[in-house]
Amino acid sequence: MHDDRTLVEARLKRVLDERIRPAVYPESVPLDVAVWHAPDEPVPVAEGLAAEPEPIAAGARWGAPWGTSWFRVTGTVPASWAGKTVEAILDLGFDENMPGFQCEGLVYRPDGTPVKGLNPRNQWVRIAAPAEGGEEVRLHIEAASNPVILDYHPFLPTRLGDKETAGSEPQYKLERMDLAVFDEEVWQLVLDLEVLGELMAELPLESARRYDILRAVDRALDAVDLQDVGGTAAAARAALTDVLSRPAVPSAHRISAVGHAHIDSAWLWPLRETVRKVARTTSNMTALLQDEPDFVFAMSQAQQWAWVRDHRPEVWARVKKAVADGRFVPAGGMWVESDTNMPGSEAMARQFVHGKRFFLDEFGIENDEAWLPDTFGFAAGLPQIIKAAGSKWLLTQKISWSQTNKFPHHTFQWEGIDGTRIFAHFPPVDTYNCSMKGSEIAHAASNFKDKGVARHSLAPTGWGDGGGGTTREMIAKAARLRDLEGSATVEWETPAKFFEKAEAEYPNAPVWVGELYLELHRATLTSQAKTKQGNRRSEHLLREAELWAATAAVRTGFPYPYEDLDRIWKTVLLHQFHDILPGSSIAWVHREARKTYERVAGELTAIIDAAQRALAGEGTAELVFNAAPHTRDGVPAGGAGALAVAGLTRLTPRDGGGHVLDNGLLRVEIDDRGLVVSAYDLGADRETVAPGHAANLLQIHPDFPNMWDAWDVDEFYRNTVTDLVDADEVTPGEDGSSVRIVRSFGSSRVTQVLSLAPGERRLGIDTEVDWHETEKFLKLAFPLDVHAERYASETQFGHFFRPTHTNTSWEAAKFEACNHRFVHLAEPGWGVAIVNDSTYGHDVTRTVRDGGPGAGSGDLGTTTTVRVSLLRAPRFPDPETDQGVHRFRHALVPGAEIGDAVREGWRINQPERRVSGAADAGGVAPLVTVGQDAVVVTALKLADDGSGDVIVRFHESRGGRTRATLTAGFEIAAATATDLLERPLADAPLPERDGNRLDLRLRPFELVTLRLKRA
Repeated sequence: MHDDRTLVEARLKRVLDERIRPAVYPESVPLDVAVWHAPDEPVPVAEGLAAEPEPIAAGARWGAPWGTSWFRVTGTVPASWAGKTVEAILDLGFDENMPGFQCEGLVYRPDGTPVKGLNPRNQWVRIAAPAEGGEEVRLHIEAASNPVILDYHPFLPTRLGDKETAGSEPQYKLERMDLAVFDEEVWQLVLDLEVLGELMAELPLESARRYDILRAVDRALDAVDLQDVGGTAAAARAALTDVLSRPAVPSAHRISAVGHAHIDSAWLWPLRETVRKVARTTSNMTALLQDEPDFVFAMSQAQQWAWVRDHRPEVWARVKKAVADGRFVPAGGMWVESDTNMPGSEAMARQFVHGKRFFLDEFGIENDEAWLPDTFGFAAGLPQIIKAAGSKWLLTQKISWSQTNKFPHHTFQWEGIDGTRIFAHFPPVDTYNCSMKGSEIAHAASNFKDKGVARHSLAPTGWGDGGGGTTREMIAKAARLRDLEGSATVEWETPAKFFEKAEAEYPNAPVWVGELYLELHRATLTSQAKTKQGNRRSEHLLREAELWAATAAVRTGFPYPYEDLDRIWKTVLLHQFHDILPGSSIAWVHREARKTYERVAGELTAIIDAAQRALAGEGTAELVFNAAPHTRDGVPAGGAGALAVAGLTRLTPRDGGGHVLDNGLLRVEIDDRGLVVSAYDLGADRETVAPGHAANLLQIHPDFPNMWDAWDVDEFYRNTVTDLVDADEVTPGEDGSSVRIVRSFGSSRVTQVLSLAPGERRLGIDTEVDWHETEKFLKLAFPLDVHAERYASETQFGHFFRPTHTNTSWEAAKFEACNHRFVHLAEPGWGVAIVNDSTYGHDVTRTVRDGGPGAGSGDLGTTTTVRVSLLRAPRFPDPETDQGVHRFRHALVPGAEIGDAVREGWRINQPERRVSGAADAGGVAPLVTVGQDAVVVTALKLADDGSGDVIVRFHESRGGRTRATLTAGFEIAAATATDLLERPLADAPLPERDGNRLDLRLRPFELVTLRLKRA
């Protein structure tokens, strides 16, 4: 027969668009609309309902950026509509391509009962089914005029991202506000045709099934009277019954659909708006669950659940009922969907502690999965943390965004730095916003890497980023795809049910070892430096506050601030969300974050001061408190005493200009440009700086990525670099052990102080940058005379190695990477560490060694350059990113072994504190000591249950097996190994105990939590 395929397909598209879809609502009457604009921030629901609105008509503009408008809509159902289904169509000015990214609304009844949310893909509200005719309609809409930040021409700088700069120009035009008859038969016909048309387009041209569908669609269109779509829809549907009832082949891929609404806790909207986004989405999903018996919805981020509970109790009641019914499922077991690269060890652990505990306390539900669909890569220490929290699975799809290499598995075992393995799944649908399109379902099946050994994958289904969730159309499509020839099968299931099936069918899944590196969004390790500094500082202040408060509580009866610490931890964890800590949110978010971190620092410092005063007693003698996990200058870890500092640093002129710092251990030469041309380890008799090069070299690059300005740095940025070698000043410091350097470049200015403390092999580098550049990237370079094929980066509860070479595309793609407090590189017997107090991004490269004039081949080899990423200046989404004054602290540590890198990283982040106290106190003994420097205590606190038990969390930090003795400075009645939630581990061996001493054996990077019951 003749091939009329394209003719029928074009016919289907036009008839659907122009005749059948418009006939879903065949009759309508306008509603009366009035509006009241809240003068500033959102108001309580009762106030919005009680406000007196002014009339407004369709076509009128409304809504200043970030404003709130309360619409009242009223009308009467026509008597002639009796027996029909009636809905309100409430179009606030939506663009259906932007669900979650523009205006939204939450509909209320006059008594304040929430009905459902409104967004571009969900504009209807059911009024009556069936109507009696004559019903009075009165609804209220709390509408948010959130401006469009990410528009059709994306990444353009805009001032709309902060209420302080956004202006007052109305953002939206009110569109259709009607009562309408809903013709369900026509709506069902639309879904029939959409599913078949989308499936047809994915089938091979030579497929018989494709032509079966084509002929059925042609017959259905013949049955439609275009002047009476409603009257002929049933006949058209009948023509499709056969092709819709044919079952899938037995080998079809099987998709577990999970209702989902990925809601960024902040991104292109502030935190306060996310509170309302969550309320709108949960209102919609609870309503949908009532209408759709097969539907299952999962929501992660305990913080968002808490927002509903605390801010929308009327919605919370519906959520709790749906959870009790088993169909609204808490997922993920984390406080937020955090970044996982930058949060410190203890903070990453507390994400699970507070997330899982919330779901246990509120619902008695234990999460077995970590749910992180949109996080920008996954640190190598994460598997052990997930397991220590009592979980065992991981879901993400973000690695599918990698630009260079295709990840080889969708289902696999992921092994972390300590050898812990967890079962992981990357949904092959490659989105967390699946809408049940035929193209998405076909992609999931064809893309699945584990064919032949596994058949199950998961599809997070619903509009996300800005929320919205699953729609009735998605559910209707899923019903048709449940068992349909030519398609993967689709079934609504909980995440746990999917993972149980996937794990059972694939017991010998392949293993991926080490970090899950996202080959994209690398600049999130640097953007918004003050947000990152606030996070790092808060993490260490929290550790210190817990340490001294617990010590004072045990020793003096000091009241342990349980509630304050709980609240502050949750604040810090919230700000580790994967668009806040990475620096990829609008200006408003980061402005608020800076203020929040200042407040947190003040509160934690007050707790620390009060606890230390309680420990020190009254007097004028100076006590030095050492919160770091290693002895410092004679003061024990976790204790207080007098410093024992010996030695002297000499500052002398350098031949040829500049200065020399020498403390007998390290001799540092700083030339008249303020560059470190030599850092000589006197004990090892070797140079640190690569020959012919200089360290402490500031370098600046143009930085204009192809897209995703705050997120991305593209490799071509390296093609152009300017070395900042001109100095305004290079002068000796007044303390006699430092050199001050001032440089000007562009519109910016840098002041550095290089210092060499007595008795230390550590060159301190304090850098202040008054930064006023645009689309530039500032690096601090250290060319090191070290031949190293790999280097160590600190991560949670340990470190891991990355290659310094680029043999393969996998290695070349890691041109910007993450570290915590240190990077370390070494030759056998000698190494170098670079430690920091607040930076994360860095790069490491290899260079042919310059042996100097006349050098032979024996003088060559390779050197290694480490560059610390300091500042960027992208213009989207915050056009003023990082403008202003910044302060960084780094240190170069020649001769460092990995243990030295660990110790110095803690030292620069956990400085000592000096407190006046009783002269006869003899110092403050540590509450707990561990007689082995390789074992690092990351948390010392009282148990969260208020029992007074002492919790100690520690890990092996050097990557080797070790034995240690833990000694408690108090009488203990029992010692129990626990999970992160401080619950006893049934299968954990009890440590050998001799009174208050515990003998420990740890494997490499092993994480242990002990609960010590006080006698």
